[in-house]
Amino acid sequence: MASAPPPSAARLYRPNRFVSLPAELDPDAYDTSPGKRRAEAERLAIRSRLKRQYLLQLNNPSPPAVIENPALIRWAYAKSQNVYPTFRPTPKTSFLGAAYGLAPLLFWIFVLKADRDRKEKRIQEGKYKRPFSVFF
Repeated sequence: MASAPPPSAARLYRPNRFVSLPAELDPDAYDTSPGKRRAEAERLAIRSRLKRQYLLQLNNPSPPAVIENPALIRWAYAKSQNVYPTFRPTPKTSFLGAAYGLAPLLFWIFVLKADRDRKEKRIQEGKYKRPFSVFF
């Protein structure tokens, strides 16, 4: 039977209780699984292909009118079209929407109605002479 490989130095290191573990010995940074390493390599390959394509367009002697950056296009799409991950209706957002949308409207309705009622009362008491106005 084959025995397991010996643990790495990062796994054997135990930090002193007065000193934290250095970032260089973080096991998550160095002792990664093969699947994680493969995913990182795929992401790096995609990034390098996109970078090469962009640099070829940028350094072209007869460049097109607009150089399209696929990463920027994806970001703009995610920012403008895919709104749900950045906003979720919650009780707090519903309350804030009502406060900023309905409260000013209700405030001005109340102010104008109170002013009209006050003028009407003064007209009925005879204390207010209505000025002639074509527009109001």
